[in-house]
Amino acid sequence: MSKRVAVVTGANKGIGLAIVKGLCKAGFIGDILLTARNEKLGQDAVAGLKSEGCKNVIFHQLDICDQGSSLKLKKFLEEKYGGLDVLINNAGMAFKNSATEPFGEQAEVTMRTNFWGTLWVCHALLPILRPNARVVNVSSFVSKKSLDQCSPELQAKFRNKDLSEEELCLLMGEFVQAAQAGDHTAQGWPNTAYGTTKIGVTVLSRIQAKVLTETRPGDGILLNACCPGWVRTDMAGPNATKSPEEGAETPVYLATLPEGVKEPHGQLVWDKTVQEW
Repeated sequence: MSKRVAVVTGANKGIGLAIVKGLCKAGFIGDILLTARNEKLGQDAVAGLKSEGCKNVIFHQLDICDQGSSLKLKKFLEEKYGGLDVLINNAGMAFKNSATEPFGEQAEVTMRTNFWGTLWVCHALLPILRPNARVVNVSSFVSKKSLDQCSPELQAKFRNKDLSEEELCLLMGEFVQAAQAGDHTAQGWPNTAYGTTKIGVTVLSRIQAKVLTETRPGDGILLNACCPGWVRTDMAGPNATKSPEEGAETPVYLATLPEGVKEPHGQLVWDKTVQEW
């Protein structure tokens, strides 16, 4: 038996770091790869965790916006572990409300990280998932709020269970183009770059779960999107209601669902509870 392994993206601080800590405390047997774009920040985070008793944490560099970086990680996992047991796509970003960049630029940059980056990691790593693997895409309750602000036509598309990954990618591209042209609201899009990228992450999770059910029906793999809540991080600021540790609870819960359970799968989960989409 190869050693079990978990990967957490964007894990040098905030919710990602708390998720790594949460997996340690939950008694994850195997190695936990703490990944981050910045090698020094990642190594420092690992050293901090080891000093707290998390001995099974290893750093691996990963820039989710660089497809080559995801493929390097895939090669490392295949050679050292022969597969992957847990993937938590936590890396993400948001512009501050005070940001001065034009909305079109904010839309493109946020989409590249939150949607395309997550998609590229999945394209690299989902093919090497072992039976009974768990995948968690960190989305947001803002995705549901933003969906409700879309036009009825867009809402219908994003709720359509038969929407394909290709069609979703086209829709995400259309939003960025509309944002750059300055007529995204006229085209039925919400006035939030972050929220729209997280619609993408939630819908992508629904699509990926369906594909896994169809292509690997007996393998017991579960994939879900989750909302950690409003968490005190560099991104959300100091007034948020949850600590990073509280924000990590639902992602860790989904990543450690016991073998043999059939659900949740393909859902948006918040406070360990499935949400209507």
